[in-house]
Order: sequence, then C-alpha cells, then structure tokens
Amino acid sequence: MTDGAGTTPEADRLALERWRLVLGAAGSACLGGQGLGESAAGQDAALDWLYGRDEEWDQREVRRGGDRQGGAGPSVLTTVDWLDNIHRLFPKETIERLERDAVERYEIHDVVTDPAVLERVEPNPALLRAVLRTKHLMNPEVLRLARRIVEAVVRELVERLATEVRQVFHGTRARRPSQFRVARNFDFRRTIRANLGHYRPDERRLYLETAHFFSRTRRHIDQWQVILLVDQSGSMVSSVIHAAVTAACLWGLPGVKTHLIAFDTEVVDLTSDVTDPVELLLKVQLGGGTDIARAVAYGAQLVENPRRTIFAVISDFYEGGSESALVRGVRQLVEQGTRVLGLAALDEEANPDFDRELAQRLADVGARMGAMTPGQLAEFVAECAAG
Repeated sequence: MTDGAGTTPEADRLALERWRLVLGAAGSACLGGQGLGESAAGQDAALDWLYGRDEEWDQREVRRGGDRQGGAGPSVLTTVDWLDNIHRLFPKETIERLERDAVERYEIHDVVTDPAVLERVEPNPALLRAVLRTKHLMNPEVLRLARRIVEAVVRELVERLATEVRQVFHGTRARRPSQFRVARNFDFRRTIRANLGHYRPDERRLYLETAHFFSRTRRHIDQWQVILLVDQSGSMVSSVIHAAVTAACLWGLPGVKTHLIAFDTEVVDLTSDVTDPVELLLKVQLGGGTDIARAVAYGAQLVENPRRTIFAVISDFYEGGSESALVRGVRQLVEQGTRVLGLAALDEEANPDFDRELAQRLADVGARMGAMTPGQLAEFVAECAAG
C-alpha cells in the first residue's frame, strides 16, 4: 500500500528514523513517541559511542532536551564491537568517515594499536595516517599487523599514480607538426582553425585545404633530476605519504633521477628506499621541529645540472630555523637555473595550510608556490622534461 504521495508507511518511517539519527535524542518527537527500529537503534548506539565523547555535542543535546546521562558503569561497546557494528550497519563511505573521526578527531589509538582491532579493520587512507602517527606506540607484533594497512593503501596509491605517470610520459603526441600523414596522428583542432575561412554557411560544410598532423614521437626525457624535500612534521603526514609514492613512480622512468629527502630539524636521505615506499614510510619519524633552510642546503648539494633539475620543497613553511637562510638558499637555486617548487600540499585533495608570508618571500625570489596532487606534479615534471 502507498499513500497519496506514492510512499509506503515503511519508507516514511525510515525517513523519520534518518532524521532522528541526524538530530540525536532531541529529535525523538519525529517518531511520535515510538522507538527506533533494530537497525537504526544500532546505528544510533554506534554514533553515540563515537560522537558522544564530544563535549560541545553533549552540551547541545542538553540544551535541546536530550536525555543523555553520565554514569560510572562500563562502556556498552568496546572498540572491537564498535568496528564490527559500523561495518555491519553503514555503507563504506560512512565507515571510512567514522574511522577517520575516531583516529584523527578523538585520537582513539586502539583503532590502530590493538591487535584485535587491527585484525578486523579495513585499510583506508585515514588508518594509514593513524598508523604512521602512532607506530612508535606499537610493539613488533602490533606493527606487523599494522603493516597490512600500510601495504594495502600504498599499493592502491602506487597503482593509481603509476597509471597517471605512464599516461603523462609515454605515448603522448608532441605538440609539433609532422609531415607523416596517417589518420591516428590527425590534429583536428589545428586543422579546423586553419580552414575556418573555407566554411560555407549555405552548405554547412567546412572544406579542408590544408590538413595538419601531430608528431607521433614520445616525450623526450633526457637526464632530468627531481629532488623532493618533504617536511615530516605531523601536520604533513598526507604529503609524506604521497611524496613517497610519487618518488617510487618517478624512479623507474628513463632519464629521470629521483631523490627523496625527509626533514624536521634533522635531514634524512631516503633515496635508497624509494623503490619500497612501504618500508620507507615505516622509517619516517613524524613530529618534531622544522628546519627547512637546512634541508634546502642539503638538497642543493645534490644538484648536478641546475638547468635540468626540479627542486620541490613540500612543507607548510612554518620555519623553525632561519627564514633569511631559507630565502637566500632558494634565491641561489633559482639564479643558477634550477626550477624550484614550493608545495604547501602534495596529496589527492591538495588543500594547503601554510605560512603565506614566508611563501610570498620565496615566490618573490623566483620559487613557484602552490599545492599539487601527485598527478599534477608528474605532469609538471613531464612538461619540463619535454620542453
């Protein structure tokens, strides 16, 4: 049976239950005094287990008439129970959001440090970031289980980016004309532009006097050096992950020599581990101060041919060392012909959070400042190499 609007009573009830879950206990009136169904009650308990620890949320519940109460009794759910429940009750996208909030917003470390939890959890980027932040808390057995998360997420990232890199570097038609006239090399855009004068409106036809073709050569990669310096402070964890993956994908390209340097107040050359990004990430020590100038000075020593070097500094640019030394080091690199990138983020979202004043000073001496996804960085490298 459906009502006049074409909905069933069951569909109406499910819609009301969703509103009740959104509004919390204060929205109980939505159900006209009836309780939640079994599935919705489970979802409500799972949401309450996580977000109930939010003091602001708790205060809102009290103001809105919610019936939340404290107590000295044991928690209804353990972390293991909670994970089992959310995987049973919610879609994948919601599960990943809940797990991300658990480890990043509420710092529930046992999500990635408890063996019983690690055996159940599905790998995702939020959990990888959590593993890297908390691996110093893990004993060898727990770290072995956590490695599964690192391997699974890194493998997916490498496969995805490797495809982008292959598309950028291989089989791409150069933007140069060719006299080799075959259909697969036909440059239709240039041909149309060149023959617009021969368009006959009455016939609605374009007559071609001259056809143009691409050169079918691959991009020429000739001895380019890519030096990636990545800030390993805790706020840059996503960029550290993607820098490791990007370096691994660039490593095997002909004519591209890749270096990966991690830094805080110390500088660690990780180039020897680039081919194994999983092992590399497990060696990274997140946290500590930041001395970008020191890292730039180290990286400058690696430059072999300045005019064939891309020097990327991945940092939030909150410098703990000497800002004047940093600006001076970047200026010297630019003046010798090195292409310097200052990236405030290197990840899939490329949402930057950085010291804009220092970034502007670096831009003023010739660095290109911004944020990139790994694919965009690969495109930049390819354009430089092909140009």
